[in-house]
Amino acid sequence: MTEAIDRTHPANSAGISVISLETPTLGDRSYLVHDGEQAFVVDPQRDIDRLITLLERHRLQLTHVFESHIHNDYVTGGLALARRAGAAYLVNAEDGVSFERTPIRDGEVVEIGPRMRVTAIATPGHTFTHLSYTLTDAVSNAQVAVFSGGSLLYGATGRPDLLGPDHTDDLVRAQHASAHKLAAVLPDTAEVFPTHGFGSFCSATQSEASSSTIGQERQTNPVLIQDEETYVRELLAGLSAYPAYYAHMAPANTAGPAEPDLSTPTKAEPAELRRRLDAGEWVVDLRTRTLFAAGHVPGSLNFGLDGAFATYLGWLIEWGTPLTLLGETAEDVAEAQRELVRIGIDRPAAHATGKPEDWVAGTGCRLAAFPIATFADLAQVRHHRDVTVLDVRRSDEFADSRIQGALNIPIHELPSRLSEIPGGEVWVHCAGGYRASVAASLLDAFGHSLVAIDDSFDNAKPAGLPLAGTKA
Repeated sequence: MTEAIDRTHPANSAGISVISLETPTLGDRSYLVHDGEQAFVVDPQRDIDRLITLLERHRLQLTHVFESHIHNDYVTGGLALARRAGAAYLVNAEDGVSFERTPIRDGEVVEIGPRMRVTAIATPGHTFTHLSYTLTDAVSNAQVAVFSGGSLLYGATGRPDLLGPDHTDDLVRAQHASAHKLAAVLPDTAEVFPTHGFGSFCSATQSEASSSTIGQERQTNPVLIQDEETYVRELLAGLSAYPAYYAHMAPANTAGPAEPDLSTPTKAEPAELRRRLDAGEWVVDLRTRTLFAAGHVPGSLNFGLDGAFATYLGWLIEWGTPLTLLGETAEDVAEAQRELVRIGIDRPAAHATGKPEDWVAGTGCRLAAFPIATFADLAQVRHHRDVTVLDVRRSDEFADSRIQGALNIPIHELPSRLSEIPGGEVWVHCAGGYRASVAASLLDAFGHSLVAIDDSFDNAKPAGLPLAGTKA
C-alpha cells in the first residue's frame, strides 16, 4: 500500500499539519490537513482506506472533504469518504452532479476548528469550474498554503484540453489568468500543494520538484513568467496524447462513486483461463517483463506492476472487457485491484496466483516465450538481416529522435493498428522497456515473431544505430 508522507508546514509546526498522500502510479496527491484534532481532506483518491488509517492513527475528526474539480484522471473517493466519516462534501455549486453535496462558491470561507480557515478561489483553466483552496492560520492570520488541484502545479499548470478542442483556447487563457490570480492574492511564503503534476497526464508538462512556494513559482513557473500569448503558444505546442480512459472519469465522478470493493475476486482454474482467453477476454500477467518474456500463458498480456500499470491498461483495454489478473502472490493481485479501482475498473472477473506452469496445468497448452535484447543487439542484427523496428513511443517522442527506418505506432494506438505491422521479425522498443513489453505481449498474442528491446533509448546512438529527428 502506498505510504503517506507527513509534511508539516514549517511556519506552523505546533499548529497545522499537512499530510501528503501520494499515488505515484497516477501522478497525483491527496492531502489531509489537521490541527491535531479536526481535519479536512482535499481531492481524495478512490481507495479511501488509506485516509481512514491516517485519521485513526492521528486520532482526528474529519469534518470536511473538498474537491478542487471534477477529475478526469481518476475516480474520486470524496463522496464515499465524506459519507463514511459523516463529513461535509464540498463541490463547486456550478458542477452538475447527481448526488447530495455541500455546494461551495468562489470567495466562500469555511472555518475548521479554531485555527484553520479555508477560502475557495475560482481558478478555471483545467476545467471551467475549477476551485483552489487557500489555507489561513486564524491565530496568526497568515495565508500559509494553497491547495491548487489542477491549476498551479510545480513548474507547470494543468492541461487545458481535456474537455475537448472546442474549449481548449478559452481554458488555456483562463489557466494563465488563474495562476496570476493566485500569485496576486498569496504571499511568497505560502506553500503550494497541487493534486496533479507528479507524472500525471493531467499536467501540461512535467517537473521533478516535490515541494514549492508561491515565491518559487513566481521565479520558475512559465505561466508566471511568460506573457499570455507566449504561454498559450508553448503550452499547446507541447501537449501530447492522454489516456483514453479519461473519457470515463468525469461521468463516474459526477454520478457519485461508491466505496470500492477490494475483496479478492473469484479464483480461476487453468481451464477457465483458457476459456476466457478463447472468448476474447483479457488475461493480464502482472509479473515483470523479463519473467513474462521467459514464459507465459499463450494469449495473455503483460502489464507489470513495476510500471504505470493502471495507466496503460486503462488506456488500451476496450472499456467493459472482462479482466482476469495473474500474479505471483495474492498481494500482487490486491495491489493491482487497488490500482484499477482508482480508474473505475471495479471488479476483476477472476484471478490466479502462482507460476505460469500452474496456469496451464492440465490444459495441454505449452507456455509461450519470446527473446529480449538491447539496442546493441539490434545494431548487430541489422548488419546481417532486415528486421522491422517498431517504435511504440508517442509521436512527439518519435519526432524528436528515432531510429532511421523505424515504424512508429504509439502504444495506445497499437490494438487498432496491428494489421499495419508487416510479417517477419519485429524488434519492438520504447524509451525504457515498459511500453515495449506491453506491445510485445500484444504482438505475441497475435502470432508475430518478435524481439522485445529492454533497454534505454539513450543507448541507441552509442550502439551505432543511425538516428533521425529534430533532436537526434
